[in-house]
Amino acid sequence: MTELKPRRSVLYMPGANERALEKAKTIPADALILDLEDAVSPDAKEAARERVCAAVGNYGSREVTIRVNGLDTQWHDADLRAAASAGPAAVVVPKVNSAAEVHNIERALELGGAPDHTKIWAMVETPVAMLHAEEIAAASERLTVLVMGTNDLAKELHAEFVPGRGPLLGGLSLCLLAARATGKVILDGVYNDVKDLSGFEAECEQGRQYGFDGKTLIHPAQVEPCNRIFAPSEEEIDRSRRIIEAFEDAQKEGRGVVTVDGRMIENLHVDNARRVLALAEAVKS
Repeated sequence: MTELKPRRSVLYMPGANERALEKAKTIPADALILDLEDAVSPDAKEAARERVCAAVGNYGSREVTIRVNGLDTQWHDADLRAAASAGPAAVVVPKVNSAAEVHNIERALELGGAPDHTKIWAMVETPVAMLHAEEIAAASERLTVLVMGTNDLAKELHAEFVPGRGPLLGGLSLCLLAARATGKVILDGVYNDVKDLSGFEAECEQGRQYGFDGKTLIHPAQVEPCNRIFAPSEEEIDRSRRIIEAFEDAQKEGRGVVTVDGRMIENLHVDNARRVLALAEAVKS
């Protein structure tokens, strides 16, 4: 199995705030998104761009990405050129609605001299993106992650934010299907009420149950519960080991039927058990 890279917690950090960028060095998020878009006022865009690009290499082995301004803004092209030169782990692009837009982003990164390791993370956050999620995800090998933009999606749907996110589940499901069909990682959207940790944990549980690889975050207090919920539990790790051991023993003995805890085990359960153990190992390293 290909080595898994943990992306349980992916924290947005405002690119215009030098203290926040410094504080990010001590926050145990799996990945960071240094933000040039929503968190930066128009008159601070250029200074933030310089600050963020200079900071990319300051976070050790952590995955560090840059969120550029949208394709329809006056800052987008300059953001992409600067990010290509800085060489982060990825460039996060908001409101990607088509495969053609992915191709344009990829071309701009290549023209800007972006290293091969700089990937594209496409934010999908509109009804159009939901309906074209598979085309977007499959558009480029350089695109490795889909990021749900649930705030913008709710706005465009005229939907209310309610516990359980019923109005958004159709879009979330379409994007999850697209990610799994194309072999991409997918990250759940943010939770807005930073004081409501019980509600946040419930949404993390929901996202994990749905199949998301992790969640984007807007506050450092959200990192610990997110890391805990999206990591395999000790019970899952133990059961995964027992499934693999039982299956391998049965193969050696020529038995076609395997049960663990009273449940029949097939190849798909073994594959999932191996994925759980690989993620647990990646989280520890």
